[in-house]
Amino acid sequence: MVNVIGLGYIGLPTALMMASHGVEVVGTDYNEELVATLNAGKTTFKEKGLDELFADALNAGITFSTEYQKTDVYIVSVPTPYDKFSKKIDACYVVSAVKSVMEVCRKGATVVIESTVSPGTIDKFVRPVIEKNGFEIGEDIHLVHAPERIIPGNMVHELLHNNRTIGADNKAIGEKVKQLYASFCQGSIVVTDIRTAEMTKVVENTFRAVNIAFANELAKICRHDDMDVYEIIKICNMHPRVNILQPGPGVGGHCISVDPWFLVGDYPALTKVIGESMKINDSMPDFVLERIYEIMKEKGLTDITRVGLYGLTYKENVDDMRESPTLQLLESQERHLAVGLKVYDPFIEKDVVKNQYHDLDAFLNAVDLVVIMVGHNEIKENLEKLSSKIVLDTRNICDLPHTYFI
Repeated sequence: MVNVIGLGYIGLPTALMMASHGVEVVGTDYNEELVATLNAGKTTFKEKGLDELFADALNAGITFSTEYQKTDVYIVSVPTPYDKFSKKIDACYVVSAVKSVMEVCRKGATVVIESTVSPGTIDKFVRPVIEKNGFEIGEDIHLVHAPERIIPGNMVHELLHNNRTIGADNKAIGEKVKQLYASFCQGSIVVTDIRTAEMTKVVENTFRAVNIAFANELAKICRHDDMDVYEIIKICNMHPRVNILQPGPGVGGHCISVDPWFLVGDYPALTKVIGESMKINDSMPDFVLERIYEIMKEKGLTDITRVGLYGLTYKENVDDMRESPTLQLLESQERHLAVGLKVYDPFIEKDVVKNQYHDLDAFLNAVDLVVIMVGHNEIKENLEKLSSKIVLDTRNICDLPHTYFI
């Protein structure tokens, strides 16, 4: 049996996928309400294909509990935030989960850390916890790192098809864990050492963050001299060895906006490009707010409460708001004392911010300037409703008159 610890955006799909492919799974989470919801036959977030996968896993016998199980394999998939001052990883959730595992696990058990961690985190934080509990690593407990590589909006497909990395002290143990993931993973699975596995996951997201920062900085340069950044990128990308990404209002989610900071925190003197790139991405919500003020001044708009932000999530067609650029912009707005922006997102059903709407038409009727922060399918399919509005399009999806871009 496998005990999956942490039933959030990564742990739950992983548990469901394993269960639906013949692995006996118990999912554990300290959140009693979350566990009760799952035991009632309901998923806890929206994701394409997740409900169907959930039904398959239930039919296969998956169960959910707030209790850690006595078994041979544990997969720890809990959050790994970072300290915004030091930029270093906060491993408290991983440490807490491993401590709880040590209280119930059998000798010979394998503990798989699936949470994304900075290079050296397992050496610094996880090994000491195991050793302090009287276990000898490699004999009594086997330690493995298997970082996830999936993105909200396409999780089920990517769990099945993405390549994976397994880091282990002992290659034979790594191969056993590889077979566990191969129960569902159709991609290539590479077995390596733990520190290499830690580094590769963080580097993958750092590569993307740096490339996004280049596009965002290019957008600022082009705005300064009134050039069309999208036309420039389109032409440049015709070159066979150039692939510039699209600029945007900022970077959200729990991967690209967080993981590169792990490297900056651990190697501050060696991460100049990475550090500056992260600063550029973090500056984009403020840049969008400045564009709002510029457009309001140009159009003679004086009432900030007649400005609306479309989209609260960090990317299109998901309900994940972690580190979302819109939330960052709203925090910036508070600092600027320009309080009153209206907000709407079709995927966020509960009130999470001030002045939040839950109907597109009501939202549009209440504003004169619409800022497209997220390119949900809903807005793409209803662009004609913006024809009488002034639009600031941060996602380059609107070609109506009176449309501005970042």
